[in-house]
Amino acid sequence: MCRDDMFETIVARRTIRKFKPEAVPRDLLERLIESGRLAPSAANLQPLEFIAVDAAGPRAAIFPCLKWAAYIAPAGDPGPGEEPAAYIVTLVNTKIREKMFEYDVGAAMENMILAALAEGVGGCWLLSVDRDRLAAILGVPGHYRIDSVLALGYPAEEPAAEVLGESCRYWKDAAGRLHVPKRPRAAVAHYNAF
Repeated sequence: MCRDDMFETIVARRTIRKFKPEAVPRDLLERLIESGRLAPSAANLQPLEFIAVDAAGPRAAIFPCLKWAAYIAPAGDPGPGEEPAAYIVTLVNTKIREKMFEYDVGAAMENMILAALAEGVGGCWLLSVDRDRLAAILGVPGHYRIDSVLALGYPAEEPAAEVLGESCRYWKDAAGRLHVPKRPRAAVAHYNAF
């Protein structure tokens, strides 16, 4: 991938919460986990592990453990037939690291999200998760902490980024398109000094 392609992928990235009923190939899930595994890790401790879920039964059990778009709930929730085709659950092995793992998670998640998008697959990084229920569903041992879930699938929506106005809250227009306010570059970029 050339630099322009990577930049365009980053610029095109939007959170996807409505998916087509089309399977995400297992080999792509493997590549996504590999991109998460190879992300930077503080002190190179590598406390993260991943569970890929693509079977219908576990996917259906996971779905009610997740909360989607608080600002516009329930309009931001995937409707029937729009559920994710796969999930990657990110775990922290607390025998390796008990705190300060959030940077590792952020780097791994962004790698996986961008790698998915480069293959035409959208994602939603979910932190509002019923961790106890999800751990029981997936048989996660007690010394692991579920950090977050990456919901994946082929996009059935095209959210739009726009310049932040008075509120950071995302919203849907009359046609149902999601709009996501972003601070303008001039408000966040400083060169050589503040």
